[in-house]
Amino acid sequence: QVKLVESGGGLVQPGSSLTLSCQASARTYVQGWFRQAPGKEREFVAAIAWFDNSVEYADSVKGRFSISRDNVNDRTHLQMYRLKPDDTAVYFCAATNSAGFTTTRASGDYEYWGQGTQVTVSS
Repeated sequence: QVKLVESGGGLVQPGSSLTLSCQASARTYVQGWFRQAPGKEREFVAAIAWFDNSVEYADSVKGRFSISRDNVNDRTHLQMYRLKPDDTAVYFCAATNSAGFTTTRASGDYEYWGQGTQVTVSS
């Protein structure tokens, strides 16, 4: 199995920026980020495909978040700008080799998951 480890979470004030990283133990065709707030369902945030670095974003973060991939180091980054209190959640890195070569928003398509990193946006 592919092991994923997230890092970079923390407590920040509204309007600030934060960058999350996901280190993978092996290369995967597609990597994504999901988040889950307490008492809420897990939701898609962003995804990137290895072959062409195509990306996909949830409408709630489009224009504020940017996903990128370091193929040499099998690492994915999620740059978050103009953070809002509603962005507060545990952020999970996910990866899949079985969902084709393009990005997917469905959590069920990802077979590998990290343990999550907490992002808290509060004044």
